[in-house]
Amino acid sequence: MFWHRVSDFILKNRILLLIVIFVGTVFMAYQATRIQLSYEIARILPSNDPDFELYESFKKRFGEDGSVMVIGIETPNLYTLPVFKGWYALNQAIKKSDGVQNVLSAASLFHIVRNDSIKQFQFLPLVPQPPTTQAEVDSIRLKVANLPFYKGFVSDSAGRSHLMAVTFDQKKLNTKDRIGIVLEIEKKVRAFGATYNIPVHMSGMPYIRTKFTGKVSNEMVLFMALAFGVTAIILLFFFRSIVAVLAAISIVGVGVVWSLGFLVLFGYKITLLTGLLPPLIIVIGIPNTIFLINKYFEEFSHHGDKIRALNTATEAIGEMTFFANVTTAIGFFVFYFASSPMLAQFGLVASLGVVVTYALCLVLIPIVFGYLPEPSSRQRGHLESRWVVSFLSWVNHTVHHRRRAIYAFIGILVIVSLIGAMRIQAVGYVVDDLPKNDPIYTDLKFFEKNFRGVLPFEVSIDTRQPGRVLTPQTLTKMRLLQREFEKYPEFTRPLSVVEAAKFLYQAYRGGDPKYYVLPGALEMAKVASYAPQMKGKANLFKGFIDSTSRYTRVSFQMADVGTVRIRELLTTLQPRVDSIFNIDRETGKRVSNGDMYDVRLTGSSSIFTKGNEYLVDNLKESVYLAVILITALLALLLRDVRTIIICSLPRIVPLIITAGIMGYFGIRLKPSTILIFSVAFGIASDGTIYFIARYREELRRGLSISKAITNTIHQAGISMIYTAFILFAGFAIFAFSTFQGTVALGVLVSITLLMGMAANLILLPAFLLSLDKRKSRKELLNNEAV
Repeated sequence: MFWHRVSDFILKNRILLLIVIFVGTVFMAYQATRIQLSYEIARILPSNDPDFELYESFKKRFGEDGSVMVIGIETPNLYTLPVFKGWYALNQAIKKSDGVQNVLSAASLFHIVRNDSIKQFQFLPLVPQPPTTQAEVDSIRLKVANLPFYKGFVSDSAGRSHLMAVTFDQKKLNTKDRIGIVLEIEKKVRAFGATYNIPVHMSGMPYIRTKFTGKVSNEMVLFMALAFGVTAIILLFFFRSIVAVLAAISIVGVGVVWSLGFLVLFGYKITLLTGLLPPLIIVIGIPNTIFLINKYFEEFSHHGDKIRALNTATEAIGEMTFFANVTTAIGFFVFYFASSPMLAQFGLVASLGVVVTYALCLVLIPIVFGYLPEPSSRQRGHLESRWVVSFLSWVNHTVHHRRRAIYAFIGILVIVSLIGAMRIQAVGYVVDDLPKNDPIYTDLKFFEKNFRGVLPFEVSIDTRQPGRVLTPQTLTKMRLLQREFEKYPEFTRPLSVVEAAKFLYQAYRGGDPKYYVLPGALEMAKVASYAPQMKGKANLFKGFIDSTSRYTRVSFQMADVGTVRIRELLTTLQPRVDSIFNIDRETGKRVSNGDMYDVRLTGSSSIFTKGNEYLVDNLKESVYLAVILITALLALLLRDVRTIIICSLPRIVPLIITAGIMGYFGIRLKPSTILIFSVAFGIASDGTIYFIARYREELRRGLSISKAITNTIHQAGISMIYTAFILFAGFAIFAFSTFQGTVALGVLVSITLLMGMAANLILLPAFLLSLDKRKSRKELLNNEAV
């Protein structure tokens, strides 16, 4: 028999196997030391997605849209001499920071002056040096008020909230250097706030991403420590042996090292998702050690021969846990088939980690316990725990005599859960996973309240002809586009060549704010004669117009209104934008092909929405694929349609109940929560396979189905209960996360796995007993024979 030969090979080649595993672990440990955090935005969309291709070409042409960190204060005293001098000093200090490209605030604005002597515009700083008198500050305030170009950007309409925008060097934006730059800026901003007793707020994509990266790094270490600590305590409670616990924990720890090594070998980095791998491997790997050690203790209690007990345990549990771990690995590996790179990375490494950790447990548990002393009766006492035996006796009685009550209760629960599941909403937010009292969240809401938001939303315009951007026709269409966006309170005022042209025209007409308008064709020609820098790439419009004057953009900021609302905006605005540029206003017909524009909505907000929707769809498909593959594996094992159906129900019912809980408690469907279903389904299937394997073993001994069910409940139930507790506690540690999605993942998977254990211990045997009325034990054995 295959598994008998595997067991013999392990015990007869202990030294060789230890050397091989030691060398492999040292190599993987070295790889793990080279692991890196990801400092880039997680890639969700595939590289051939049209929206992703558009966004990438947009960034190559104009630079990263999410490169601005914002600093905000709320005070009526900014334009008092001491505070304004401090604001000016902060502006200058940040501007000198390495990696900072530019800083914009009330203390660093420029105004444009028409110089007739040289026939050019001059761009002069509004605050060339720190003011020394209150009169100078009052003058600055008046000048800022007369420059509509900055309205809504450096101060709110009431003049109480003020903003400083810090633009990062594109080369350092997606590198480790960004963290140091952000922390240095944050230190200076906090010092300013403390000096003048003014609350400060910080946000923007560089700041949010940096804080998220730090949280991911800290939580990975925290959860690894909690996972090891919690499982060690539970194992110690079960086995009453520190040596046995340390052995089990160390073996699973080796699996974690290998998993981290795989990350590096595949060239992957630590993200919010892959950061969950170490604690997941610990939690999923520990049950392998429980099954093996429990079977070893059980066999040793029968005959007292340690080597024989280890041999039998390895043979019996090796086969059983092999299929259980394969189902868990399938639950993760289905993500590899998703087109999303982030999901594919997680799925591949998680599935490999599960399989390798299983193999390490199978090999090292018998080897290590072969060298350890024989288990004492105290260490084996958990096998006859009174409360466990009493509970299993109640389960056995209920399964045999109260099946109608079981079916009625499950039926009502499923119906109620399905009603709740229909209330689930699929929506995501950029800072969705943070609690409402987290500074990142509260600061973002400050900017949304006072400045309408800080999340980038872009309109990419391809005029299809070089030099066409600055034509009166194009500028007029862009002005109409901006007016369309003004109807939606989610958006800030735009930045575009239209706004720049209005700024120049105001300067051309002597600085009077009433001339902050888009000039007509003749007036525009006069303005252009004073602005030779309007042509070419290195000019006022850099970042808003390419060197050929074919491509331009209109940039907005917006609130974090959620993917549902952003999708509504995209669906509504895209056709309206297209009609502005490509529908003749006089005839109402589309312009000829040669006169058409290619105008598309893009930017971080748009890509986030598309990525979130894409991820949810991929995860749904992954859940379906996991169900199909794991059911196919059961079909290969059982070879009986009715038994396969019976085994499938206890795995699906807990998922339905979990969906109902999500609906009733308002837990939204998003990438972090839909992950629950695939992970839980794969792990919950372990218990089904373990129960069925022990049940078939009892049938082969010639027992009736009723007696086989009783024996299986009492024998398999012990390990299933202990494993359920380990898994429940292991996933429950994620409730300590600062990310709400991770909290939901931990709590809901914990609940699902407990329900899965109950379903496998109560519902599954009840179904099998009901099947006994239609099928004799002999027929069942013939059909289920492997």
